[in-house]
Amino acid sequence: MRSVQDHLTAVLAAVGPVPPLDVVLADAAGCILAADLVASADVPPVASAARDGYAVAAHDTDGAGLGREVALPVVHDVRPGAAVTRLAPGQAVRVASGAPLPVGADAVVPVEETDRGAARVALQRPVEAGRHVRPPGSDVRAGDVLLGAGTRLGARAVALAAAAGRGRLRVHPTPRVVLLSVGDELVEPTTAGHAPAGAVYEADGHGLHAAVRDAGATPVRVGVVPDDRAALREALEDQLVRADMVITTGGLSELADDTVKDVLAGYGTVRLDQVAMAPGGRHGFGTLGSDLGRGDPVPVFALPGHPVAAQVAFEVFVRPALLAARGHTELFRPSVAARTTTGWPSPAGLRQFVPATLLGTPDEGYTVTPVGDPARPSTAALAQANALAVVNELDTDVRPGQVVHCLVLEG
Repeated sequence: MRSVQDHLTAVLAAVGPVPPLDVVLADAAGCILAADLVASADVPPVASAARDGYAVAAHDTDGAGLGREVALPVVHDVRPGAAVTRLAPGQAVRVASGAPLPVGADAVVPVEETDRGAARVALQRPVEAGRHVRPPGSDVRAGDVLLGAGTRLGARAVALAAAAGRGRLRVHPTPRVVLLSVGDELVEPTTAGHAPAGAVYEADGHGLHAAVRDAGATPVRVGVVPDDRAALREALEDQLVRADMVITTGGLSELADDTVKDVLAGYGTVRLDQVAMAPGGRHGFGTLGSDLGRGDPVPVFALPGHPVAAQVAFEVFVRPALLAARGHTELFRPSVAARTTTGWPSPAGLRQFVPATLLGTPDEGYTVTPVGDPARPSTAALAQANALAVVNELDTDVRPGQVVHCLVLEG
């Protein structure tokens, strides 16, 4: 039996960032920067007005409002994007915020400190040099590292890249994750609300579709694949060309009709293991490549078919791998220590993951309460949980008040 840690270590050793691409700015949002973003020019490139007003030489405003009137002829209007003009001594140029400052000007008098004159402007008070002026490079200096490799490109980072004039960025693109649910018994959910006799609604693919998207990747749900070796192999061959990762669910039992173990075990580096965890113990992981029509190796996860076991396996193994594929360095959800409000039995030799409600604050401490019966994994319990209480392999009886570590699923 393989430990949870050994299985996770093998997964992260085999999964690296998706190879970088240059993408247009609109497609970079949410991606991880693959190379430092270095400014190629100053922003702003020339001195510019920080306020609507009048560009002047500061010494021409001396004495304004202090016993004598200072009025200057207005010789020009300058808007943002205009060419740089020149200011002669004793003159003023009306400027809009963001407009380039004329050569010879070193300050801007805000319009509210003037009589707002169009041909001649009277000033209420003097202004010092540099007032309401954005110097060249005050936002960004040429050669500055604006964003380091590994930065997630959110709204503010994208705005900075645009302000620096970068229309394309080198990023680790969003991984495409192919989802295949295997089993003759599976049917798609319907409006009827009850499955035909002997059938089971297909929950794994829908749940994992949402989980993959929540992790920042692009899910491609193929749907239900029957327990047929040829059909599964054909589905893998069809989908592998577009996949950065493949996840299958179901088909892992030792029964003759379960096909995943037989199909995957014959290709690439995929191996099937009994992992020391509950719920779900049977797992497969490895890579597929040229033997199924793909040159670069593609990680493949074979997860248990029970919806709770599949979701727990995703949180423990797949989600960290997806974040690694996206180029993240922080791979794991937050974990906190919490005191249990009740006790429950835990299987010997297995790391137990229990859907639970986590309450508290960092200052006051946390408490954790199982949702439902820990011995009977339930999709209803998991849906109500905001954490997974993790019981180590040596504990067979969790006591009330015992401290356990909790994987935080939601705020």
